[in-house]
This record gives sequence, C-alpha cells and structure tokens, in this order.
Amino acid sequence: MKPVVPFEFFDPLTTVERPFLKGSVELTGGFAFGMSVRVGISKSFSLETGIGQIRRQYTFGLQNDTSGISESSRVRHTGYEIPITGLVYIRLGERTWMNTALGISFDSYPSDVQKDLESGRIYMYYNSWMQLGVIGNMGVEYRTEKHGIFYLGATYHRPFNDMATAELTYYDVRNNFFPYNMRTALDGTYLTVDLRYYFHDDKDKELGRRWR
Repeated sequence: MKPVVPFEFFDPLTTVERPFLKGSVELTGGFAFGMSVRVGISKSFSLETGIGQIRRQYTFGLQNDTSGISESSRVRHTGYEIPITGLVYIRLGERTWMNTALGISFDSYPSDVQKDLESGRIYMYYNSWMQLGVIGNMGVEYRTEKHGIFYLGATYHRPFNDMATAELTYYDVRNNFFPYNMRTALDGTYLTVDLRYYFHDDKDKELGRRWR
C-alpha cells in the first residue's frame, strides 16, 4: 500500500497558456498497490521484483479571461509497473534492518483518459504504451520470528521519458464551439510512502522469498 505524496520539489503543477486562455494540470495525490517477491542472495543483499498498479490523481482547469469562464475538475490516470531492484541491508538491531534499493521499472499505460467540462475537456494520451523508469527506495523493516516482516519506507519513481501528453481544449460558445487546444507534457514522477508486509516463509527464512 503506497499513497502518492505530491511535493513541490517535483513540480506537480504544469501550466499552459495562449491568448486570453490558461490551462493547468496538477498532480494532487494517488494510490499504488501490488505484490512483490524478494529473493535473498546474501545476508546483506537481495533482489526484488513484482507487479503493481499506480493511480495518479490530477486536478485540471481552464480559464478564459475574456468571457470570465473558470472551470476545473479531477481526472485519474492508471498505469502498471514491473520493478526490478537490488536491495542492500544494514542491521540496526536484533530484528530491525534498514535497506536501500535501486533499479529499473517497466511502466505500462493501458489506455488514454478523457474528462469533459461544460466548456471544454482534457484528453491525456500516453506517448508509448511501455517505457522504462528509474526507481529507488529507502526504509526500515522489522523481522519477526514467525509472523513475517513489517516495512515502512518511501519510493521515488521517475520515468526516463514523459509519461503522457495532456491536451486541454476550450470550446468557444460565441464562435460555434470552435475548439482551442493547448498541449503540455506530464513526466509522471512521483513519491510514495510505503507500507508493506512480507509473509513468513519457513523454507527460506530471512533470505527467502516473501510476498507483500
């Protein structure tokens, strides 16, 4: 379970303008969840992979200075990820470990997204149905003897290329609903707070395969 945290440092707000018209798209949150498999290589190193779904929540708006129209709404963009990371552990206590991980993610976007307003719309279309991204995380985990692992951490995910293009369209009702289009890129970068649970596995013990 990973809620998306929009930080100003990652530029969640994107704006676009043309004469008498302004548009904006802002990442306001979201939610990620999935399953992972961890394979122990040594006491201090493991490999991890899995599959997850990420739902990014955006707020978008259109403003026309001439007519005084200002409208906004929310839209959700869904994607899927297959990460492959290497984890390095540092022991903090008898059952407490800190780990840091770095790797790549195969990101997939199954469909375009459209949301209508009274005087316009947003249309978000992916630039490629599959692309690569870099992923890194850091956290602390508590390893019980027979009841699995409890993990708290954070993950940073950044696609190598822009995730999608957002097309904002304003329909001029005074000109036979003539469409005025504005386009801007969405890079898809996000930060999450991670809450994980890995099931206990007697066969592999601490270094074995675990699921969250």
